[in-house]
Amino acid sequence: MITSHRLFITFFCILLILLPNVVRGECTCDPEDEDRDKTQALKYKLAAIASILVAGAIGVLLPVLGKTIRALSPERNIFFLIKAFAAGVILSTGFIHVLPDAFENLTSPCLDEHPWGDFPFTGFAAMVAAIGTLMIDAFATSYATSYYRKSHFDKAENNVSDGENVGEHAGHVHVHTHATDGHAHGFLEYSGESELLRHRVISLVLELGILVHSVIIGISLGASESPKTIKPLVAALTFHQFFEGMGLGGCITQARFKSRGVAILALFFSLTTPVGIAIGIGISSVYDENSPTALIVEGIFNAAAAGILIYMSLVDLLAADFMNPKMQTNKMLQFGANVSLLLGAGCMSLLAKWA
Repeated sequence: MITSHRLFITFFCILLILLPNVVRGECTCDPEDEDRDKTQALKYKLAAIASILVAGAIGVLLPVLGKTIRALSPERNIFFLIKAFAAGVILSTGFIHVLPDAFENLTSPCLDEHPWGDFPFTGFAAMVAAIGTLMIDAFATSYATSYYRKSHFDKAENNVSDGENVGEHAGHVHVHTHATDGHAHGFLEYSGESELLRHRVISLVLELGILVHSVIIGISLGASESPKTIKPLVAALTFHQFFEGMGLGGCITQARFKSRGVAILALFFSLTTPVGIAIGIGISSVYDENSPTALIVEGIFNAAAAGILIYMSLVDLLAADFMNPKMQTNKMLQFGANVSLLLGAGCMSLLAKWA
């Protein structure tokens, strides 16, 4: 998992370095008329950095710190309700917030009719990202299966060899019972380790999808010089970051990372949008949101992020929990989870009116 963290950090750093460079102004469409006030806009941007940073940190750390509160432990029913709410937030983020932005970017009149008007690139990018996420998910699970199965059989062979040194009859009894116990123990160990690795892959891929669109949102807000545009976004993005943090925090909790891993993931999530805003402030003089390069890069990244978020929320979060035997045998828990899911998706969808 150390290698995974390094790859994740490397990709994120490359994204932060390259993205501002590829969205610099190439003015081909006139910017929209809006009231510009750099001084007032800067005040709102600084307020956005502070509020989004705090809200993101609280959101992602609530489920993590909840491990110390017995009522919020992953084994409790309320944890299923919290995860359902958070999954609804992430699903709505993909469908209502990110994917429409990608469609708007890649169907803009500022882009050439050929090839951008000849093919639905937004849906294609989202589909490829979702399939790629599935492949990573399947590969990680397959790797865990083969690794722990091989490890278990090696241990079992060693135990059998040790047992054969005892007398024939006694040895038969010893080998039989030990092998049976070993199989039971090995199966439980393998199942637990495989599930743990799967939760870790889910956490890393989900964070990647969230970070990609968070950087783009931050840069767009930071580059804007219209107080009327920024003001409603401050509150909307603060709630947006808080709810997303809860969803990610629930996944991090189940992944049972070490303290260092939890700190890295929480820190990256909390800082991404504020750092994006800071980058946007820095490049506001050369940034043009209507330039072909900016539209294409933002559109492709948004579409890919939407594909990742939609897949993760439906397959790895909702399906996994809703098909859990504990929920299948508890009708009240099922009802509560469905209500939580609708509330999460509804609240996040409502925010689309402002952000």
